[in-house]
Amino acid sequence: MSLDILAIAAHRDDVEQTCGGTLLKMAQRGQRTGILDLTQGEMGTRGTAEDRAREAAEAARILGISWRRALDIPDGRVENTWENRLKVASVIRETRPRVVILPYWKGRHPDHYTTSVLGYEACFLAGLAKLALGSQSSVPSQPAPGAANVGPFPPHRPFKIIYATLYYDVRPTFVVDISLQFEQKFTSILAYKSQFSDQEAGKDLFPAQAEIRARVDAMARYYGMLGGVTHAEPFLQKEVGLVEDLLAIPVKSV
Repeated sequence: MSLDILAIAAHRDDVEQTCGGTLLKMAQRGQRTGILDLTQGEMGTRGTAEDRAREAAEAARILGISWRRALDIPDGRVENTWENRLKVASVIRETRPRVVILPYWKGRHPDHYTTSVLGYEACFLAGLAKLALGSQSSVPSQPAPGAANVGPFPPHRPFKIIYATLYYDVRPTFVVDISLQFEQKFTSILAYKSQFSDQEAGKDLFPAQAEIRARVDAMARYYGMLGGVTHAEPFLQKEVGLVEDLLAIPVKSV
């Protein structure tokens, strides 16, 4: 298994909301995309882990995702531990993505911003040649210094790490035009019927279903406006961008 892009998030439905349109667009271009959910969603106010698993599979189908998996890190208790870093690093080695999408490192939900740091450190660890990793379902162990066995998959480090910033109010480095993908992105969000249907549980926390489209549309239109398109998703990169042709820089200045 070798992916072009792997999105890592704390919960099933996070990726659909923050970068689902981008993953769909890349899949439509023939790129292999994947999603790693760190938790099963068992602590959610609405639905069960089994509900979320079925809904995640349907959402992945809608977005053309090539690979999806959920780890067993406790929902509501995503911690940046050595064990959890190795679990994620094992998946990085297995899927060998060129690009990894992580949540932004600030936010309201501790699981989200912890996933950001955890994911970055796991990407680094995955490239260490002398670090032995087992399968993601077990607890890997570190070999003695100089050991040659690095587990079932060779070391790998993604070329690029970018951060999906939709959950936090920060100016993005760039946006991805999802004007043609917006309707299908929204359909993938509604695949989570346990989360976004009108119901008594969590009614003070969740918007009514009639409001969901307006909110998702408004956010996508706002970031689209920044990029001069109809709908877009926001991202941030830590690195300075590289430009070779000044005449090819997109987005009009005046």
